[in-house]
Amino acid sequence: MVTTEVFENLKSLQEILVQKYELEEKKNEAPKQLSIQEGLLAKIQKEFIEQKSNYDATQEKVSQLKVQLDETVKSREEGEKGVANSTTHREYEALEKQIAEAKILEDQLRKDLQKEEKELAELNDALKTSEGTIKQSMDRLNASRDSLNKDLASYDEKLNKLKVQEDKVTKNINNIYSKEENAELKAQEILFKFQRIIQRNSEGIVSVRNGVCSGCHMILPANFANQVREGEDINFCPYCSRILYYEEVSEDQQEDYFDIGAAGSLAGLDEDFDDEDSEYNEDEDEESKSEFEDEDEIDEDESDESEDDEDDDDDSDEEEDEE
Repeated sequence: MVTTEVFENLKSLQEILVQKYELEEKKNEAPKQLSIQEGLLAKIQKEFIEQKSNYDATQEKVSQLKVQLDETVKSREEGEKGVANSTTHREYEALEKQIAEAKILEDQLRKDLQKEEKELAELNDALKTSEGTIKQSMDRLNASRDSLNKDLASYDEKLNKLKVQEDKVTKNINNIYSKEENAELKAQEILFKFQRIIQRNSEGIVSVRNGVCSGCHMILPANFANQVREGEDINFCPYCSRILYYEEVSEDQQEDYFDIGAAGSLAGLDEDFDDEDSEYNEDEDEESKSEFEDEDEIDEDESDESEDDEDDDDDSDEEEDEE
């Protein structure tokens, strides 16, 4: 049968397309890992530039502090020499003041210089660490690029082979439909739909068992299931769009479907319901009757009790009259 040949070719095409789409996905995903590594490297390089800028600014500040410290030390030393050669008290006091101020400034400059030199050393260590990290990242990135190029070349090689196989199977399907009317259009429509199915699901051709699509597990309309069973044409599941073929099952696996002829007519169903209603009504009447009888008995008991109470009242009245 023509349909059987098409099914066999579609099953072969399914295996080819699954491999093809997996390889294409890998090919698309592979550069993303490289992009992540490139982004990390760019981030490290940016941090290195900021560290280098801080290092240069701190180094400039250290140089300025050294110059200021040298000038302050000279000022203090000149004041100390002048004190020895001073001739007046006023000159002596001025030199003493100069020396005192120079010492205060000198101490502050030394503290500032020590702090900046410490920070400069830390920045220098951080720069060296960043340089090493950048070098390692670049080495890994270059290795990843080489590996990616090899993987992409391998993917392309495999995809080319699969393309040859796909073209061969496609040609077979076109040849099968070559004798039918609108053959090319029909084959292209089937192939187009089938490719779309495989892109969404790895399984594009599934069986129908007991009137149920084994792909989406939905119950198919009876007429449609019979068309699939006849196998005269390619049928697509109305629910999941997969291509369907009929699969025979053993008797013990078949489901018992509802047979209205065996179950009886609607009139018979109405009679059954009427019988049930009549039985229900009879039971209901008996229950109601029993309830009423119980109520009557209760009323009689109450009336007897009331009469007894009246007799007691009469006896008491007579006893009072005799007294």
